[in-house]
Amino acid sequence: MSLFITDECINCDVCVPECPNEAIYMGEEIYVIDPDKCTECKGHFETTQCAEVCPVDCCLPDPNHVETEEELLAKIKD
Repeated sequence: MSLFITDECINCDVCVPECPNEAIYMGEEIYVIDPDKCTECKGHFETTQCAEVCPVDCCLPDPNHVETEEELLAKIKD
């Protein structure tokens, strides 16, 4: 599943450069993760980089976008 950013986001900007898929962008008030681009960093890193660097732990799995590892890896090829 892709990740999402909760409303606890403090807009610190540390997650943006860590995303290998450029899936994180500034929304109306907080950062947002594009579920069509997010691969949970599969194929790039062992762990999700945005969650690793987030100082308030607001990058969480998105239950609205459940995907298999194969589906996540397929996004890299697109």
